[in-house]
Amino acid sequence: MRGAPILIIFFLMFTTASLLAPFPMFPGNFLCFKIGPAISEYTLYLSAAFNGLFYGALVWAVFAGISRKLEQEG
Repeated sequence: MRGAPILIIFFLMFTTASLLAPFPMFPGNFLCFKIGPAISEYTLYLSAAFNGLFYGALVWAVFAGISRKLEQEG
């Protein structure tokens, strides 16, 4: 996977930002709400992991798309 460093860096950035932010962020907060109260003591960490995965994958997908477009032009 060519963009693995991009994915890892942005996963860590968004996970850390989610842990440090004093407000709930989408989609992590929403997914933890849907899971229910069974994980109430891990909600903060699970929400941060969901956010890191979601936004990291989003940035990686944009990077991969732009990278392919540039390769086709050149």
